[in-house]
Amino acid sequence: MSASADPNDNNQEQGFLSHLIELRDRLLRMVLAVGVCFIALFPFSDKIYALLADPLLKHMPEGSNMIAIDVASPFLIPFKLVLMLSVFIAVPFILYQAWAFVAPGLYKHEQRLVRPLLFSSTILFYIGVTFAYFVVFPLVFGFFTSIAPEGVEVSTDIGRYLDFVITIFFAFGIAFEVPIATILLVMTGVTTPSALAEKRPYFIVAAFVIGMFLTPPDIISQTLLALPMWLLFELGIFFSRSFIRRKDEARDAREQMIDEDVDPTGPTPATAASVVGAAAAGGAASASSRHEIIEDEDYRPLTEEELDAELDRIESEEIDGQTDEDIAVDDDDDADSEEPEHGP
Repeated sequence: MSASADPNDNNQEQGFLSHLIELRDRLLRMVLAVGVCFIALFPFSDKIYALLADPLLKHMPEGSNMIAIDVASPFLIPFKLVLMLSVFIAVPFILYQAWAFVAPGLYKHEQRLVRPLLFSSTILFYIGVTFAYFVVFPLVFGFFTSIAPEGVEVSTDIGRYLDFVITIFFAFGIAFEVPIATILLVMTGVTTPSALAEKRPYFIVAAFVIGMFLTPPDIISQTLLALPMWLLFELGIFFSRSFIRRKDEARDAREQMIDEDVDPTGPTPATAASVVGAAAAGGAASASSRHEIIEDEDYRPLTEEELDAELDRIESEEIDGQTDEDIAVDDDDDADSEEPEHGP
């Protein structure tokens, strides 16, 4: 007799396969988005490369041109540039597909946390690339071309130039993510805004060290990367403090709501004891009459002396009642003992 398959295992297998199918569909959409952008941009590859090389060509001597050392460079370099630009343009759609795949497995509060961070990180990356093109490139290329020795003609290879600008783009795009990293560290409880502020000197040194590795070996590009990182670090601390402030306000609001659930006008212990004393004094009073005693607006709580006297009276009544019961029991026993025995 063969063992029957566990339905839970089948459900898990079907769920895993459905996730794989969805992942495949999401990846195909990403590739299609990049492909559509590539097809649309490839006819303009020469103009795109000319636009990319414009910051350098402006600082080269008039009539100077860029060169291609490798045989296939005139074709491969524009192809590579258009492909990179297609991925760059399709980044929002790619991130959306990744988010659509991951979001169903997250809690609501996690979705509310990740969604703005994902959007802001994309915007900051684009801002970093734009800053590199319009601010860093003119300064760096102007510096490089101005220090060329006399008699040396500047003719840059198109392949090396493309590698250089892509490196700068990614360096500044990633560097501009510093506020996101700072906010995430604070949100996850790894550190606090005050602790980050205390480590400010160390971060400034680290920013210049990172700039030294990610940029060309010149002080201008290194400084142009380190200074924005420092300013963005301060911006991240500012938003982290705002996040902590809102979090504290939300916690205080929740605590206030919890406190409001408890009636602050409820009876004090003395009042409660007096109510119990009055109810006990009634003896045969019904539950409705006791409720009327509590709810009566004219009710005055007993003083401590009155409460002690009332408790003594109740205790004496209980003792008298117990004594009467004992006497009644003794009388019954005596009556039973005096009853004559009957013969068979």
